[in-house]
Amino acid sequence: MARPLRIEYPGGWYHVMNRGRRDEQIFLEKRDYRTFLDLLMESVELWNLRIVAYCLMPNHYHLLVQTPEANLSRCMRHINGIYTQRFNRFNQCDG
Repeated sequence: MARPLRIEYPGGWYHVMNRGRRDEQIFLEKRDYRTFLDLLMESVELWNLRIVAYCLMPNHYHLLVQTPEANLSRCMRHINGIYTQRFNRFNQCDG
């Protein structure tokens, strides 16, 4: 059964987290953490996202974000998709 759609509204605050598949590590080296943080900075500009706090751990991350334009789903699809592509390219893997 799919997760219910998230209610999004302008100015909404969200605690977002994402975990590697099967709890696998999503950050293997310092470069991976830097890549993710650079992507977050890009996303702030691209999607008008406000990131107030974050916590990066080897197998998952947490973000506290505000979305002035009620676009959380699009932001997270971008962040997760682009990071996965960059991670796979740097680490020569797939998934």
